[in-house]
Amino acid sequence: MFFHWRLFLRALDLSLVRKPLRLRRWAFVLFFTGLFGVMWIFVVIGRALDHVFFPGFKRQPVREPVFIIAPPRSGTTLTQKLMALDAERFVHVKLYHTIFPCIFYQRIIEAIARLDALCGAPLAKSIGRIERRFFGGWDDMHKMRFNEAEEDDGFFVYSFVTEAIFLLFPYVDDLWEAGFADALPAGDRRRLMAYYKSCLQRHLYARAPDKTLLSKATQSSGSIVALREAFPDARFITIVRHPYRSVASHVSVFYPAWRAHSPEIRKDSPVSKAYARLAVEWYKHLFRMRTELPADRYCCLDYRELVRSPREAIEGIYRRFGFEFRDGFRKRLDEATQKQHGFQSNHEYTLEEFGLSKEWIQAELGELMDFYGLER
Repeated sequence: MFFHWRLFLRALDLSLVRKPLRLRRWAFVLFFTGLFGVMWIFVVIGRALDHVFFPGFKRQPVREPVFIIAPPRSGTTLTQKLMALDAERFVHVKLYHTIFPCIFYQRIIEAIARLDALCGAPLAKSIGRIERRFFGGWDDMHKMRFNEAEEDDGFFVYSFVTEAIFLLFPYVDDLWEAGFADALPAGDRRRLMAYYKSCLQRHLYARAPDKTLLSKATQSSGSIVALREAFPDARFITIVRHPYRSVASHVSVFYPAWRAHSPEIRKDSPVSKAYARLAVEWYKHLFRMRTELPADRYCCLDYRELVRSPREAIEGIYRRFGFEFRDGFRKRLDEATQKQHGFQSNHEYTLEEFGLSKEWIQAELGELMDFYGLER
């Protein structure tokens, strides 16, 4: 299983050696690093057992996967949710699949769940209370539950090449490759994608060998080159939302974690600005890739149109990719989009809160904004 040791050691060096001593930060880093180490070893054992009990996964093809990729807060969750209703065509991952990316442990979890259901579901009810306690505060931003659809980002946590590490190690410039995998040397990119592909093979083999994988991963905004190398027949969906809104919202998601372990980090600190630069570079990277992807394997949605008429947006994706619109999916989509109308997120932030400005966004993304008709 691929793990970027150099990036990991660099992160520890930055937190524990190069930065001024802060007992609170040390406590957070040592606790979560220890927890991560235990989980990593546990997962390695489970994946090794897959080779013994489920060796067929190694021959499982990942045919024409569909990747929904855009900077956070751009409508990727809504797009995945609606497309996943086409259950005859697509299969997607749930949160517990990414926490335990091995068939062996997933089969044990599912067996326990079946026994629990026969007993009146006391365990499921307890887990539900735990989920609401620990994840409930995020519901307006991104609802997380162990048994609900989730991003593929969780797979990458075990490789340490993920923007999630910036929650604990907010040194974006020094750990740039973690959030921008296409900046990795070619060999590391290949090993990272080989690990990711093995996760997807396990998932398809265990659940739906003949279906198409539907993936959502915002952090893959910096991994398009790597994904194309690993999955040359893949299809890509991206979504363009006005950067005035998405960049500030992107930073706001991580800020509470920074404050928890490093209270000295201000909203308008260099940390916030560095993380905003990552979001801006994702925009640029996706904008460049639009000319390099075949037209029949690339679809770009306008966030405004997606929110205004989700059904029409999904129909546009299906036309672009030549997917058949089955009656069962059509009915489920109609029901879901009727519920979607009128939804309004309360998760709104301004650039100024984080020491950013519209002028900076315009200087960085002016060409993109003009191309997509986004007001300056």
